Amino acid sequence: MTSAPFSRLEEVVLDPLFPEVDLALRAGRHVDRDDGDRYSFLVDAQELLEPFYRRYGCELTHATEGYFYLLPSGDRLGRRHLTAGEMLVGQTLALLYLDPATVQSGGVVPRAQLVARLEGLIGRQRLVVALNPRRKRYDERIAEETVRLEIDKALRALAALGFVDLQEEGGRGAAPAARAERLRVRAPVLRFAEPVRGLGDRAEALGRLVAEGKVALGDAPPAGTDEEEEEP
Repeated sequence: MTSAPFSRLEEVVLDPLFPEVDLALRAGRHVDRDDGDRYSFLVDAQELLEPFYRRYGCELTHATEGYFYLLPSGDRLGRRHLTAGEMLVGQTLALLYLDPATVQSGGVVPRAQLVARLEGLIGRQRLVVALNPRRKRYDERIAEETVRLEIDKALRALAALGFVDLQEEGGRGAAPAARAERLRVRAPVLRFAEPVRGLGDRAEALGRLVAEGKVALGDAPPAGTDEEEEEP
């Protein structure tokens, strides 16, 4: 019978991986099996880290799909609320992740497929308004550019949280500065499907959720949808 990798919290904190994993979790990043050593470290240290993070008002959550994240139960570490645009893009990525064709492609989908799925679910005009709620009037001349810029912004934010990897054309590494034409959807994106867990066909139920404009992330409250004044 093998002994546990860590017997005391001190051993966990002194491990070389602890600082980077701790900072990533506190920044809202999800750590999944694709993160290799960082994920294995959390599996080994989970029992000791759970009470550690509760002292900061957080729950170290290990999802059945194989990823870790911190779920705040208080305000000591702060909360980051996703924008409505980030929620819509995240939910659509979850739809793509659940698509058998995405599984066959190793989780990689073209960016154009994401845009087409979004527009097909809610329509171009509603998509422009949802991605940029400050703008009251719909202008076809700037609609395409608005969609492009806001989706790129949302993808960068979701990549920083571990939901998706942005890849250059051909899959050669990440493309943080330029627009990524290929996306590798990661398991944590299933948090966006939590509101429809247990409702039969998750993909179908999530598609209805997106089409109806109802945005929520797992245990988090819905993203703000209050109307705001148009920017000058």
